[in-house]
Amino acid sequence: MSASLLRRGLELLEAPGRGNAPPGLQQEQEGPRATGAARRRKAAPQTGRNKATVKGRVVKSAIEEYHKKKPVNHLTANLKYMLKGRFVANKAITQQVLAQNRGRKSKDQPPKKAVKKKPEGTVFTEEDFRRFEREYFGRP
Repeated sequence: MSASLLRRGLELLEAPGRGNAPPGLQQEQEGPRATGAARRRKAAPQTGRNKATVKGRVVKSAIEEYHKKKPVNHLTANLKYMLKGRFVANKAITQQVLAQNRGRKSKDQPPKKAVKKKPEGTVFTEEDFRRFEREYFGRP
């Protein structure tokens, strides 16, 4: 315990007839610390409003703070701005930009489009089929 706490405790417990603590317990402080301690002792018993508070301060609502800091969706405004322009980029350029921004992993790659095979036309004509029937089956 510090000496100042002991002094205060003794002052509280001393008999009402006695003045100060015995001179052996009380020490006189001299130097730069003495003035600071005296100032603190002088300011301690004063009661009143706290001067550290700001005058006219308004308590903020937690809900208002949440709404202020909540992320805003700018999608509609951005879409209007983008669609407002008349310049349309070339499709080849847009595909190139998309390919550059795509990752290198297989999951980032778009699915490969299967090439549709065109039905191959026959080399034989109807007349060739009739001739084959006559030769193979012997029909006229």
